[in-house]
Amino acid sequence: MRVPDVAPPPTQRLAPLTTLRLGGPARRLVDAPSAAAVIESVRAADANGEPMLLLGGGSNVVVADDGWPGTVVRVASTGRHVERRSDGSVLLTVEAGEDWDDVVAACVADGLGGLECLSGIPGRTGATPVQNVGAYGVEIADLLVDVDVYDRRTDAVREHIPAADLGLAYRTSVLKGRDDVVVLRVRFALPGTGESAEIRYPELARTLGVEPGARVPAGAARDAVLELRGSKGMVLDATDRDTWSAGSFFTNPVLPEADAPAEAPRWPAGHGLVKVPAAWLIERAGFGRGHAGPGGRVALSGKHVLALTHRGGGTTADLLELAREVRDGVRARWGVELHPEPVLVGCAL
Repeated sequence: MRVPDVAPPPTQRLAPLTTLRLGGPARRLVDAPSAAAVIESVRAADANGEPMLLLGGGSNVVVADDGWPGTVVRVASTGRHVERRSDGSVLLTVEAGEDWDDVVAACVADGLGGLECLSGIPGRTGATPVQNVGAYGVEIADLLVDVDVYDRRTDAVREHIPAADLGLAYRTSVLKGRDDVVVLRVRFALPGTGESAEIRYPELARTLGVEPGARVPAGAARDAVLELRGSKGMVLDATDRDTWSAGSFFTNPVLPEADAPAEAPRWPAGHGLVKVPAAWLIERAGFGRGHAGPGGRVALSGKHVLALTHRGGGTTADLLELAREVRDGVRARWGVELHPEPVLVGCAL
């Protein structure tokens, strides 16, 4: 049965469902509390011929001021399962709608290390392989075993798709930028001990007082990561406008070594390639912390120039104007093109 068209009530505004607090209304908003409900909701949208948008925690999206002209399915499925394996390791299965930081916190509380460097990252678990989420020297690709998905093209669930088939790379995968495959659940392999992953990131090693390559209790690493993220406005706080963001707005450019600015810091990124910190390029192109966009309604974070923040009363158009200013300024100063990390819904730079 086709659902009759109705004007979206105020509760269907998408802005309150995103960490930027920006974005127009959806024609229809559906909460899906289980994997079966996700599939049913997506099928209903397809049967009605409506555009369908998946939304999790709203932490990595920029939604247009015009909103979404069809159905938004809010993934809210929950459930976690820990399986001890004969070699002492653990297989962790997580439903897509689980809050990611809750998953990390539960693992640390249960004495399971491996995910602690990914503490404080907002959003739902199903989005982590899509973006190949990473922080402080650890990426989802390091721990991911496989995923279950719903394939809209074939109207079928595909189980246990190996991580190796997902094209996991720096902040991307074959799942990113497409809507024909819906992640239902994710599986990770953890070492099964209370030790952290190897501390690779120099800033984190300094905070912990250890040498790079060391391991520490997972709880200590989590506390240090939360402290560092909090100092940069990267831990959600409704009272702190510096956290009204989509996290890092631009990815760190990966460039041929010869094309990287000679004075810029860099890290190896594959044969003949280096990764250059976008924040370094932005600051030295003249954009300091707190640099304001249109009317002061949006601005670079006062704590970290890589976050574009909504200060209140702004629009997505305001945010994109600021993003273009920063992107164009970096291009003019360094000849390097910055690319957005969040998913842009109904809008573009």
